[in-house]
Amino acid sequence: MTASRHSRNPATADELRLAGLRVTAARVALLETVRAGDHLDAEALTSGVRRRVGHVSLQAVYDALHALTAAGLVRRIEPPGGAARFEGRVGDNHHHVLCRSCGALADVDCAVGDAPCLTASDDRGFVIDEAEVIYRGLCPDCSTPSSSPAP
Repeated sequence: MTASRHSRNPATADELRLAGLRVTAARVALLETVRAGDHLDAEALTSGVRRRVGHVSLQAVYDALHALTAAGLVRRIEPPGGAARFEGRVGDNHHHVLCRSCGALADVDCAVGDAPCLTASDDRGFVIDEAEVIYRGLCPDCSTPSSSPAP
């Protein structure tokens, strides 16, 4: 069984190779699942990989996520108080908005112009190449009053 037979996008295996990673059916399925998902955690990703290629252990998914993140193919987001989540949008400095009630997480582009969020008031000598901002609030579903009838 080859990875390319399970791939919906044959270029995925090439991306893994170009990143210096070994191509396996599970890695191809994982990368495609991350990109098809919406800020999924490792358990949800494991379920998605299993639907594509059959059994794979949670530890194998964690190991592959580590390799994909280190290679820059996947981004890890760590919302406060929640499980790490993963996304395929990499290479830009976008941020996230997090619902305090249901935990929904969505992408938010930088607020103004060209990466203004990279300009710290005092960089303390660091060469800054990334900033991580998480806006918090209530998503549209959670901020809408319940439509249940009054007692």
